[in-house]
Amino acid sequence: MISRRNLLGSSVMLVGAAAVSGRVQAAAIPEAATSNSPTMQPPPRPSSGPDYHPVVTLNGWSLPWRMNGDWKEFHLVAEKVEREFAPGMTARLWGYNGQSPGPTIECVEGDRLRIFVTNKLPEHTTVHWHGMPVPNGMDGVGGLTQPHIKPGQTFAYEFVAKRSGTFMYHPHADEMVQMAMGMMGFFVVHPRDPNEHRVDRDFVFLMSSYDIEPGTALPKVMTMTDFNLWTWNSRVFPGIDPLAVRQGDRVRIRVGNLTMTNHPIHMHGPHFEVTGTDGGWVRESARWPEVTTDIPVGGMRAIEFVADDPGDWAIHCHKSHHTMNAMGHEVKTFIGTPQKDLTKTLRKLMPDYMPMGSEGMAEMGSMEMPLPDNTLPMMTGFGQYGPLEMGGMFSVVKVREGLAADDYKDPGPYKHPAGTVAHQVTDAPAPQRRSDAPSSSTPAGFTVVKPGSNNHNSH
Repeated sequence: MISRRNLLGSSVMLVGAAAVSGRVQAAAIPEAATSNSPTMQPPPRPSSGPDYHPVVTLNGWSLPWRMNGDWKEFHLVAEKVEREFAPGMTARLWGYNGQSPGPTIECVEGDRLRIFVTNKLPEHTTVHWHGMPVPNGMDGVGGLTQPHIKPGQTFAYEFVAKRSGTFMYHPHADEMVQMAMGMMGFFVVHPRDPNEHRVDRDFVFLMSSYDIEPGTALPKVMTMTDFNLWTWNSRVFPGIDPLAVRQGDRVRIRVGNLTMTNHPIHMHGPHFEVTGTDGGWVRESARWPEVTTDIPVGGMRAIEFVADDPGDWAIHCHKSHHTMNAMGHEVKTFIGTPQKDLTKTLRKLMPDYMPMGSEGMAEMGSMEMPLPDNTLPMMTGFGQYGPLEMGGMFSVVKVREGLAADDYKDPGPYKHPAGTVAHQVTDAPAPQRRSDAPSSSTPAGFTVVKPGSNNHNSH
């Protein structure tokens, strides 16, 4: 649910990121929309101005705006928020307008933008428009290009959206803390011509990482590398919505990376092309087919494909630890270690002791063992054939025939045509060693060449 709240009236004095004109000071600050729902909201069609095809924010929404003369006005509120990572765990973060990440800002190339930013945090902040060409005084680097926005203050940023593309917004003030706490959002500028770069479905999400100890809710902001929760729009599987698309649709997925490491994003099924970065659109002659694209820290990649083949196609980070939740970095590896006798002894001291890991960790996917409050299992989520043994950066592109153009609801598990599911073979013959394969007792031949000698000895 998205609601509106009138945070500040016309009597509040504005302090601009650069000089704020007198007509703005005389105008009321637009009310700020807010949402705390983790459900993906349907994309809003533009109510006025140039037409564009709106994006769909994974587990998020787009920020409403109003026209004030020829200015398109938005209102961001930096504040403390609570974000459900997945059912069973909620984190205490900082964000914008009730959520982390904040709502997606959408506009059209050539729009004159006025973005009000109200600070309800306990410390000062700013907003940097990552990748956006803006006047230097609107670039949002606290102390360098503008005064800091102190608690309780509202600043106005004014600039023209000079070119279309995919950008981000985040603070450039106490950045280590504020970004680690979840302050970020997407900024999409649509082409002036609505037919340029047009697709049927256009998804966006940001990648962020957190270190939250089991049983707690507050990120450890000093962590540099050992994060235990890898998220898409501050959600982890199975809390990440599926990407529902209609068979035959041309689909774009825009992914931004504000974590502390790169992420090779891999999609099963359709091959795609990288069509955009936060530096601009990739010309057609420079694109190539891929199934995995690496997204650097502070970067964005837009990928496009035609959803020809129906099914439930996994999309995930290919760093395997990033598709897990709340991993313990000190957990020992016990693969191949017999624990049977040890278990009997330990259970005399700890009746609930459970041996794990002797034969791999797959059993974690179906276990229901006690966990601290507000903690997710390392592996979780079930499909129609059993546990998926996933978490973190994982979702599913669900290609279905006949979906309505604006239908983004989860269509449920894919119904495979008869005879198209991998199945067990019960009468398969035992594997046979090739008759011409060398015996393990036969020594392999090799040649030794001694330094400084022309002699060759074969053994």
